[in-house]
Amino acid sequence: MTDEKIVLTGIKPTGIPHIGNYLGALKSLIDMSQKYKTFIFIADLHALNSIHDAREIKQHTYEIAALMIAMGLNLDNTALFRQSDINEIYQLTEFLMNVTPKGLMNRAHSYKAMVEKNTESGVDIDSGINMGLYTYPILMAADILLYNSDIVPVGKDQKQHVEFARDIAGYFNNIYGETFKLPEPVIGEDCGLIPGLDGRKMSKSYDNTIPLLCPRNELKKKIMRIITDSKAPEESKNPDESTIFLIYKLFANTNETAALRKRFLDGGMGYGEAKTILFEKIDSVLSEPRERYEHLMATPSEIDTILNQGAQRAHIVASKVLSKVKKKMLG
Repeated sequence: MTDEKIVLTGIKPTGIPHIGNYLGALKSLIDMSQKYKTFIFIADLHALNSIHDAREIKQHTYEIAALMIAMGLNLDNTALFRQSDINEIYQLTEFLMNVTPKGLMNRAHSYKAMVEKNTESGVDIDSGINMGLYTYPILMAADILLYNSDIVPVGKDQKQHVEFARDIAGYFNNIYGETFKLPEPVIGEDCGLIPGLDGRKMSKSYDNTIPLLCPRNELKKKIMRIITDSKAPEESKNPDESTIFLIYKLFANTNETAALRKRFLDGGMGYGEAKTILFEKIDSVLSEPRERYEHLMATPSEIDTILNQGAQRAHIVASKVLSKVKKKMLG
């Protein structure tokens, strides 16, 4: 049985998620789908700010959808759909533009970051800034408000989007009467720094990631590239300073983690063996989801069916909300 609260989130299709993305955000979202009624949209409209190749957006959309399904998203509780398939999103965005102060958009982190970058570079402050970027928070607010969302899981850097959605909903409610819920941001549990292959935070910008459901051979090659110190096999090693151990404990159970910690401290294990242990653990956890993912990517019609069904479920809610908004604004 699901909780009556509604969870809403979007995932931008700008690349294949890595294990840091999964452990930091996607896993908790999949867990929530077991309990709550959930709306998850593939944010292809948001991706237009940075990707201008339709084939790339389509490919990444399939990748995100297949990955979420393969990793255990509860499709009985969840409407998984393309953002662009919901016509109501375009209309609600336009309506909300008419109650949103320009000053609010001036405070958006993404816009301010671009202005600061341009200022530091000595170019026009609006260089490279399109209206899609500038009005991004309004589209995000429409995404959040269109489905009567109660809970919006976000990272700390995304909290402002939910705060803006609450602000915009407040402006609308003050003008036209109580219409929108005020959703609550839920910051995911901090699972700590997830290190990449070079020990820095796992990030595509550092090119140090491990793709979540990459082929087995690629997974092994990635893990074998993890940078270590020069300690000999017989020497004791600090597990809490080892990228190998820090990643391992995110996939292993308590007993397995304790056993590997002991081997690090006792000495007698080289880093090559430790990497093999890490590879085998991750592979054992991800082998079945990888098989399911590869099947889905080879049969995109199955993904389309799931996304279309999700869009139909989302449309039922969205049309009711938009109808209420249109009546209040236009009579």
